[in-house]
Amino acid sequence: MTDIKERGDQMEEACGVFGIYAQDESINVAEAAYYGLFALQHRGQESAGIAVADGKGIKHYRNLGLVPEVFDEEILHGLTGRISIGHVRYSTFGSKDVINAQPLVARCKIGMLALAHNGNLVNADALRAQMEDDGAIFQTSVDTEVILNLIARESSKGLIEAVRSMMEKVRGSYALVLLAKDKLIGIRDPYGIRPLCLGRVGNSFVLASESCALDAVGAEFVRDVQPGEIVVIDAEGVHSMHVKTPMRSRLCLFEFVYFARPDSVIDGINVYQSRVEAGKRLAIDDDVEADMVIGVPDSALAAAMGYAQQSGIPYGDGLAKNRYVGRTFIQPEQGMRELGVRTKLNALTRNVRGKRLILVDDSIVRGTTSRKIVEMLRTAGAKEVHMRSACPPIMYGCKYLNFSRATSDMELITRRTIMELEGEEGFQHLEEYSDSTTERGKQLRQTICDKFQFASLEFQSLEGVIKSIGLPACKLCTYCWNGKG
Repeated sequence: MTDIKERGDQMEEACGVFGIYAQDESINVAEAAYYGLFALQHRGQESAGIAVADGKGIKHYRNLGLVPEVFDEEILHGLTGRISIGHVRYSTFGSKDVINAQPLVARCKIGMLALAHNGNLVNADALRAQMEDDGAIFQTSVDTEVILNLIARESSKGLIEAVRSMMEKVRGSYALVLLAKDKLIGIRDPYGIRPLCLGRVGNSFVLASESCALDAVGAEFVRDVQPGEIVVIDAEGVHSMHVKTPMRSRLCLFEFVYFARPDSVIDGINVYQSRVEAGKRLAIDDDVEADMVIGVPDSALAAAMGYAQQSGIPYGDGLAKNRYVGRTFIQPEQGMRELGVRTKLNALTRNVRGKRLILVDDSIVRGTTSRKIVEMLRTAGAKEVHMRSACPPIMYGCKYLNFSRATSDMELITRRTIMELEGEEGFQHLEEYSDSTTERGKQLRQTICDKFQFASLEFQSLEGVIKSIGLPACKLCTYCWNGKG
């Protein structure tokens, strides 16, 4: 088996998008985008950018770094206009390079356009190759440029028809904000894999990946943009149209488990409450004896609280987090990866010493970070560490977002363990391995425990996490767990 380079354990981020059309001249749209992006910083920490339209053209600025690192008062002062879009990036596609920072800006037949994208196209390579054969030139390595090219090619038919044409050609996940000189457009893929919502502040309108960004600029939540919907905001207000959509939407389940901020509401579901409920369901049939429940900051804390409420085992703080380290602080060099975990988290020795702990995390991807955290807690004097995952065992790398940056399913701890147990034959029995009541399921969990020195290990069931969210299973993408998109 090919040796897989060790990476971090956590799911990586989605990107975040923001847009505002200001009817009120008192609104500084560059500042609004700044605060909106700041609220979405958890969705991407590699780069940030803002583009502003003033009715004549588009000004923009983007760079590598966090939002307050990229923008200062002087830069924001230079971005004047009535409409703006913004983007925070985690590189699901394309290298970490300033040229790949968004929004992307280009000139086409109808003038300047700027585009920001959250998602991942599964047919980006094929579309890019086809356009290159036709003579197209690409400046970046991101699939966002593929989308922008497709829109520009059909722009002579009108911007909305160009957007419709693009949606017919691309496949995958996308929530887009598109900026022209006189309008703001929001677009959500036909399956609704990535979230996008609409808000209002006075007579001005806002688009954002999460409702927490609306709160940040004082906007009232109006509604979620629907799967396959094109929302056009201009001087006359908000206009909506739809492309043909599938019978079922497929919102990414991980929005509720990990991606979104707990204070957001996505497709009518309170993220915080869904995580508390997931923790409760995780504890229902768990009879392990322990002294304290702790969570991995920040995304697993609500689930840990839910577990404690259901089990009756006291909740406590076991890990301190450095708030100045981004969620994706995993450096490419092995030495820095090892250091990165301790830079980000440290055990509260006084709280954990001599205790039997239940450690709740949002997910276990590769197992590397989980192992290091457990080692840290045991070194601090924890008597036992029982690992609990608030979502089911991940069996498939995501093809719709690529948030784990996995180059192979064999990077997943589940796949590697199954390969060790019975070779490729085991991949014919993934459903059994997911189920803790089967012999294969028990063997998977025990093998991981032995390897990482967990006192015990259990995962949330897929049924349990779906029930904790409260949406019908048919409206959620569960590909990572059962291979069904």
